[in-house]
Amino acid sequence: MRPVLPASNPRNYRVHAWMVFAACSAAHAADTPQTLPPVVVTAPMQTDPLTVVTDPKAPRQPVPASDGADFLKSIPGFSSIRKGGSNGDPLLRGMAGSRLNIQIDGGQIGGGCPSRMDPPTAYISPQLFDKVTVIKGPQTVLYGPGNSAGTVLFEREFTRYAAPKASFQGSLLGGSAGRNDQLADARAGTPEGYVELRANHTHAQDYRDGDGRRVHSAYDRWNADTAIGWTPDDDTRLELTAGKGDGHAAYAFSGMDGAQFLRESAALKLERRHLSNRFDKLEAQVYYNYADHVMDNYTLRRPDPASMMPMAMASDVDRRTLGGRVAGTWIWPDAWQLTAGVDGSVNTHSMRNGGPPGSPMGDYRDLPRERDARLRGVGAFAEARWSVAKDRRVIGGVRVDRASAHGYGLALAHEDMGMSMDMGGGMDPAATVDARRTSTLPSGFVRYEQDLAAMPATVYVGVGHVQRFPDYWELFGQHADKTLASFSGLRPEKTTQLDAGLQYRTARLQAWVSAYAGVVNEFILFRYGQGMAGGSAMNVQARIAGGEAGMVYALSKQWKADATLAYAWGANRTEHRPLPQMPPLEARLGLTYDNGSWSAGALWRLATAQRRIAVGEGNLVGQDLGASGGFGVFSLNAGYRLGHGLTLSAGIDNLFGKTYAEHVNAANAGLAGYVNTVRVNEPGRTGWLKLDFDI
Repeated sequence: MRPVLPASNPRNYRVHAWMVFAACSAAHAADTPQTLPPVVVTAPMQTDPLTVVTDPKAPRQPVPASDGADFLKSIPGFSSIRKGGSNGDPLLRGMAGSRLNIQIDGGQIGGGCPSRMDPPTAYISPQLFDKVTVIKGPQTVLYGPGNSAGTVLFEREFTRYAAPKASFQGSLLGGSAGRNDQLADARAGTPEGYVELRANHTHAQDYRDGDGRRVHSAYDRWNADTAIGWTPDDDTRLELTAGKGDGHAAYAFSGMDGAQFLRESAALKLERRHLSNRFDKLEAQVYYNYADHVMDNYTLRRPDPASMMPMAMASDVDRRTLGGRVAGTWIWPDAWQLTAGVDGSVNTHSMRNGGPPGSPMGDYRDLPRERDARLRGVGAFAEARWSVAKDRRVIGGVRVDRASAHGYGLALAHEDMGMSMDMGGGMDPAATVDARRTSTLPSGFVRYEQDLAAMPATVYVGVGHVQRFPDYWELFGQHADKTLASFSGLRPEKTTQLDAGLQYRTARLQAWVSAYAGVVNEFILFRYGQGMAGGSAMNVQARIAGGEAGMVYALSKQWKADATLAYAWGANRTEHRPLPQMPPLEARLGLTYDNGSWSAGALWRLATAQRRIAVGEGNLVGQDLGASGGFGVFSLNAGYRLGHGLTLSAGIDNLFGKTYAEHVNAANAGLAGYVNTVRVNEPGRTGWLKLDFDI
């Protein structure tokens, strides 16, 4: 059942905001709320070697959309491929897809669309979590396989209640293009147990680019999650969680829109601490995630008779993921810490194609689903931390995974793809075959960290190796060659990468730099086809390099300046050309004033031109469309702590209405009545206002 949330009517929205304001003020007399910071986050800093930790509930600039990708792109090193107003695809250091391992409270969810209309981050509402942690590079083995670019953890935090208590956090946001969001986070508990309910709703209409041209980009999304826990003592927690969400999103990059993003989730967790003097913690979890995604060309638009899809059509894809994890942590004080365990998952993908009720193809809801893929994986891991001395540490880990894929209805040969369609639009079974493949994939890393005596700094250097099994989109996606030869011949990707850097911190200055260089054997590259031709995935030899840097300097008690820099480089050594879809050099310069009650800030984001391109090649989301120009975008924000657990923040993104598009992008589909540009343009001047409250 859809949760009851405020209507998107502006009048109702204003009334609801004042009702919440009044309720929060009245509640202050009963309890002293947590103090909320008024500062708007513009670029989260790296806090530890290769690690960024940030609060997803804090107000941000530019204002995030409804999904995880737009949230992540505010972190240095991340980019997002824009498709419309929502559900972009995240890249870290120019790497997309399953090279970026994304965990949702310990579990995984996979999208279903062969064209990545619904990447995993499309089902994530960041504000429903308490903490987001990014671990760059192949520098951990604890959270599943394939993290060659990095790992992202969306996490909920918990501390056992010492006495009966209830709390409520929430926020309201309104902005340009009809943007309005509502968030509610209610929690209550006693020392014996607790209950949590988190829900949000986000809505926006089509935005306009800097020239005032409308972009097909409207969206609406809601999510609701609940948790019930049992805590008989300080060392034991048993938790059951369940959640659901749905929505729709208009896309400027495709001939179809996302008419449904149904998510259903459930998980059971057990955590037991201090089992003995050495056995510090035991964790066990099973989870289930289901995504049911509908794409069509008639719910959010009208079919274009001049297009390749002149009649009303729909495609319904779903993906069920069942997984689990068991891990133990052992501690030898002042010397060793070891975490070891096993994890695994199995997910099944199916689809059905049709149209609306009365369609000659049949109502897609009445048609049977056809399974086209099943992927399984199980892995064993161990990661240790050795304190060589008070100022020196060695962290390392090993992992072995057994991965398999089962493909259904694969074409026997590429030429059969265009000649073996049956009368229902599917592949003729006589020209197809089912097949299965498996691989054993070792991974590991070691990193050395040392605190310097001459200055308050930590230096580190590490090397990691990870082998990644081809994912669903590389084996069965829209831009893959779905033949038996391609399915069997696409080899696992092998990345060996060196990471090094420095963390520096004093009372006035925090600075960091991280650099990497890697060799990727059997890099999986997409060569795009023309028109309806799907293209193909192939293996090449590649080199990658780049890094990020940042600093925050306190000019005075109230004023701070910050700056970040990110660069990614890649070369296709097989074809002697650049790797495609690599973001250009990017810098962010910020200035913030904060006196404890008021805050104000400015953000200037700069990106250089990108001329290292490989036209016609790309990743599983987009391809290089040609060289792109540089741009600069200036934004302003302000915040005010109203007291009584209330904080008001506001901002104007792209203050001067710059017309621009990111280099990493999906091609614009050129819908009738909308802006017809090569890439999907970014929003023009965007104003927003956000109220956060904590009771």
